[in-house]
Amino acid sequence: MTTSLFYISVVVLAAAAYFFYNAMQRKTTAYTPPDDIRSILAQHVTFYNSLDAAGKATFDARVKDFLSYVTIRGVDVMVDDTDRVLVASGAIIPIFAFPDWRYNNINEVLLYKGTFSKEYSTDDGERNVLGMVGDGAMHREMILSKPSLRTSFSNDHDGHNTVIHEFAHLIDKADGATDGIPEYLLANPAIIPWVKLIHDTINEIKKGRSDINSYGATNDAEFFAVISEYFFERPAELKEKHPGLYAMLEEMFTPVKNKEV
Repeated sequence: MTTSLFYISVVVLAAAAYFFYNAMQRKTTAYTPPDDIRSILAQHVTFYNSLDAAGKATFDARVKDFLSYVTIRGVDVMVDDTDRVLVASGAIIPIFAFPDWRYNNINEVLLYKGTFSKEYSTDDGERNVLGMVGDGAMHREMILSKPSLRTSFSNDHDGHNTVIHEFAHLIDKADGATDGIPEYLLANPAIIPWVKLIHDTINEIKKGRSDINSYGATNDAEFFAVISEYFFERPAELKEKHPGLYAMLEEMFTPVKNKEV
């Protein structure tokens, strides 16, 4: 065997050993949710408490299913069962009416100890980000501020929920474009009216004539994420103040079988 072939063989074997070791580590450290997560859900998740007994059992099962295929890991911060259940709850709430819908565009959620920059840094730059769907090297990952995660569920009638916001982006992204048009939820004839409604509402926000979070005026994608927070946290108020938006969102989140994200 030549020297070059020997070194190539060593590199290949080392790489194989590395990936095998990491696979075994993931297998042996895989998270198993506690059998009974109902106490966590009942204490923290208003959406869960609004369901009947059958709905609660379904929600419980879907939270556990989510935790079986998405890893939730802390970055310089401890993560406990409550954190994991809350992340999973924020993921399931917007797709709860879709019994066969699972996220196939995320593998891992990272929890940071506080706010972070758009470059994912907690030490420099403008650290004003509470949540973000990763891109590039962070593809298939989501980053959330742990304090924002907890606040999202401790004050769940303020119309703001960072977790729902970020998972709304993933739902939007499922059709290949994060553009505020979740084609998996919208029948084709409804797309043009939806886009018009987005732009009309954004204009109202920019003129200071709307109670909708001004961040929703950033672009169409952020509008969809912001209005999804509003829809799930304050549905009665949204219906009263913005009946057109409420009607469209209600139509989007109506049960549809065999949808997967």
